[in-house]
Amino acid sequence: MPSLANTGALKHLEGKEKLLLRLVDLSVQLNSTLDLDELLQLITATATELLECEAASILLYDEKSPRLFFAAATGSNPVKLAEIPVPIDNSLAGTIFRTNKPLILNDADQDPRHYAPVSEHIKFKTKTLLGVPMPIKDQVMGVLEAVNKHSGNFDESDSSVLSVIAAHAAIAINNARLFKARQQALEKVRETNQIKSNFLALASHELRTPLGIIIGYSAFLQEEARGASSEHVKHVLGAASQMRSILDQMNNLTLLQTDEMTMRPMKIPMQDILNFAIDEIKYIASRQDLTLVYAFEEKPPLFAFADPEKTTLAFVNLLTNAVRFSNDGGEVTIGAVKQDKHILVWVQDKGKGIPADKLQKVFEEFYQIEPPNTRSYGGLGIGLSISKGLIESQGGKIWAESEGLGKGTTFKALFPLRE
Repeated sequence: MPSLANTGALKHLEGKEKLLLRLVDLSVQLNSTLDLDELLQLITATATELLECEAASILLYDEKSPRLFFAAATGSNPVKLAEIPVPIDNSLAGTIFRTNKPLILNDADQDPRHYAPVSEHIKFKTKTLLGVPMPIKDQVMGVLEAVNKHSGNFDESDSSVLSVIAAHAAIAINNARLFKARQQALEKVRETNQIKSNFLALASHELRTPLGIIIGYSAFLQEEARGASSEHVKHVLGAASQMRSILDQMNNLTLLQTDEMTMRPMKIPMQDILNFAIDEIKYIASRQDLTLVYAFEEKPPLFAFADPEKTTLAFVNLLTNAVRFSNDGGEVTIGAVKQDKHILVWVQDKGKGIPADKLQKVFEEFYQIEPPNTRSYGGLGIGLSISKGLIESQGGKIWAESEGLGKGTTFKALFPLRE
């Protein structure tokens, strides 16, 4: 028969094994949730269970004002506890927080540092108390307390267990806070983007009616006007057409943002799309005396599966951008070539160029390399965003290449080849 000593040793080992398994299980649970309230309840419940005590509580540091506050507790009303600020000075929790050391008090109600307003407010008498700091990196984020052990007093073994729980809890709470802050930031971004999208849609819609009237009357007047009046009407029509183009861009951006852009893909030669796009910008290119260089052959056709209208618009925007940032008398090249199972298309200018750190940012909505108040080039800064959205929504890729300011820019797009 095993001796009493051996039996005691076996029971001790079994107890240790059970404790370790419970701590491992707690660690898994803490790492599997990012809900802060759920985490706090799990921590206090586990501490109460493992230390076999009446209650446990978590006090966190309030960075806005130098104090601690009850974030969660078992055995008491957490709402009532949260009403009581706990000072850093002249309180047991504050002492643990400041010294960053555990504290065992088996006559807590007699200690002068015992903060009586807490017990009075919730009608709870603290007899024995064990508190440990909750470390995160080189700081303390709060205090984990266990009170009123059911049998006997708190000891160093209890302090070790509670410290392990506190260390895991601090990491989990910090992660949950970071996740919550990230979610709140994302929500603000979503709200801002929604406001922006609503404004674009509203402005585009509301301005179309008066703009249509201006264009209609201008066209009517152009038929009747003679001499200088005819030239004035021509300027009005030109400005109105430019404004309509801006409204179309705003509308296209809104449709892309809300995933309401309708695509009607078909098998079509990429050369046809590029020719359509070039026809759209020939006039503005000629006004700057720019030479358009065709770096693609009509045959054999490079078939893509794409929406002709939307893909043409994407390249019109790229070409318009190239023309806008080219010097008068320069040239703009548009090319296409088969590259493995893809079609590589490029639009190259020899104008202003883009700094290396701005090559990705130029595709952001409303981004302008130049300051808005001193820029020398027009546009809303959404043409490239629209091109990117239209190309990527059809399974393509787009990027910019430039050797720097004054060395021109090449925009490249890759489309799946449809044999």
